Amino acid sequence: MTRFSPKQKKVLSWWCRPENWEAIICDGAVRSGKTFSMGLSFFLWAMAVFDKKQFGLCGKTIASLRRNLLTELLPYLQGLGFLCREKRSENLLTVRFQGRENRFLLFGGRDESSAALIQGSTLAGVLLDETALMPRSFVEQACARCSVPGSRLWFNCNPEGPSHWFYQEWILKARERRALYLHFTMEDNPALTPRIRARYRSAYSGTFYRRFVLGEWTAAQGRVYDFYDPERDPEAVPEGTFSAWRVSVDYGTANPASFGLWGKLNGAWYRTEEYYYDSRQVGQQKTDAEYVEDLRTLLAGRRPERVIVDPSAASFIQALRRAGFPVTPADNDVADGIRVTADLLKRRRIILCRSCRDCLREMAVYCWDTRKDRDAPRKEQDHAMDDLRYFAMDLAGEERGGFAAAWVERRSAG
Repeated sequence: MTRFSPKQKKVLSWWCRPENWEAIICDGAVRSGKTFSMGLSFFLWAMAVFDKKQFGLCGKTIASLRRNLLTELLPYLQGLGFLCREKRSENLLTVRFQGRENRFLLFGGRDESSAALIQGSTLAGVLLDETALMPRSFVEQACARCSVPGSRLWFNCNPEGPSHWFYQEWILKARERRALYLHFTMEDNPALTPRIRARYRSAYSGTFYRRFVLGEWTAAQGRVYDFYDPERDPEAVPEGTFSAWRVSVDYGTANPASFGLWGKLNGAWYRTEEYYYDSRQVGQQKTDAEYVEDLRTLLAGRRPERVIVDPSAASFIQALRRAGFPVTPADNDVADGIRVTADLLKRRRIILCRSCRDCLREMAVYCWDTRKDRDAPRKEQDHAMDDLRYFAMDLAGEERGGFAAAWVERRSAG
């Protein structure tokens, strides 16, 4: 980065001014420059104001925190003369500058149990990256740890729904909480060219467009994959030799079971065939052993690299392993999984074939549940949608070094 926008400059300097803010909140569009400028400002503030103190750096996971923030920020700090030493085994970053030294502890706020990880720490400040993706208990525990005089809170996130607790409790109440609130758009990031901005705008539609491009806290409604036309967009199974095979599985006994067979060709993964069994419609449930044989039939002699299975299907996972299949438990984060699946479908990294009728049938009716106060699809006709999501999360995790997250939406830099 060679220059900063006016809004980024405000992020960099807010703590130098006499307004007496206790916190800063930056939200808005993806790729708007908020994460990098906030991270840089956080370290500049910590090293200018404190010595021999502890600080918290929080992400949804430590892996996403390193990827989204530290990978680009640490080389920049080192170029400014900061000495940064990270102990990955301890999730600890020690920073020295002009005779001062502070410790930065790395935390992941993935679920409700994460609050216990930060409990007991005494912090002079905390930066929460992707705050809206963290449970409230973790965020509140992180804030409560900041008991050192002069400590401040730093939040950034992309929008979610308007009923989200962080929007209701922090953004709408920013002034009474003495928090400086800054809303970012892509135009606030001078590093983005018009062509790159256009690429991001074309990557989203519907709810995701309003959130990640316009930066609005808007409710999810309508079809989940509203950009995908089940009549227009599927393809025929391509000719050629597939270089690899994988299977995604949503397991069901009383509920339907759905298996997707995926083949890799020319860098894309095609859902070439599928298996779908609805015991209620047939009138007979199947055993784990019978499902294993059905999987063998679907594979027809092909050797899959792995079988990605609903993690709650413990007995079926064991049955598959006893049968010699390489099994990977799926990442069952629904919200992130939908974002990842939408991105991979739009980029044609995963392609549905016309032969997969049950997947396409569910795609046409897979809708958001507007009766809930958080993003969630209706739990109706969603079994092929679940196995599709498992496959997408596994592929995204592979591409991004082991953590499956909505990496296009969430990754932010200067």
